[in-house]
Amino acid sequence: FAIKDLGRLSYFLGLEVHYGANSIFLSQAKYSYDILDRANLLDAKPIASPLASGIQLTSTGDPFPDPTLYRSLVGALQYLTITCPDLLYVVNSVSQFLPAPTIDHFQAIKRILRYVKGTLSYGLSFTRGSSLLVLGYSNVEWAHCVETRHSTYGYSIFLEGNLVSWSAKK
Repeated sequence: FAIKDLGRLSYFLGLEVHYGANSIFLSQAKYSYDILDRANLLDAKPIASPLASGIQLTSTGDPFPDPTLYRSLVGALQYLTITCPDLLYVVNSVSQFLPAPTIDHFQAIKRILRYVKGTLSYGLSFTRGSSLLVLGYSNVEWAHCVETRHSTYGYSIFLEGNLVSWSAKK
């Protein structure tokens, strides 16, 4: 079979790749912009955090009239966490209510999107280093969920200062 060299990767499946002298920068700015357009939040005012402090999402409340829109936006935000690990915890939180979203849950989605609006230029930067230093960080909140009393945890692994693996789960 024939192989064709297309040159350096610049855009693939919503991921934008920018090359520096000794670095690679991955972002999803266009993809983020498309999500904001789909949610009609292009003119929304950006905010500094994706989740208000002290907020606990619960399954009680008035049902959201368009659960398909809710599920679509949550799915899009899950894909956005490829280059935005700062969204992982809050997207995980709102994804727990996919079967029966409420208006409060949709308000949380809108807040996340307003945060995304202010962080369109953010992404992951990978730089070349000389040593193979591995650092790991983790956090656990025991019995954090007010309804199920399940714990939440998260971790991040850095190789030479570059974030290479992360997770947040209930």
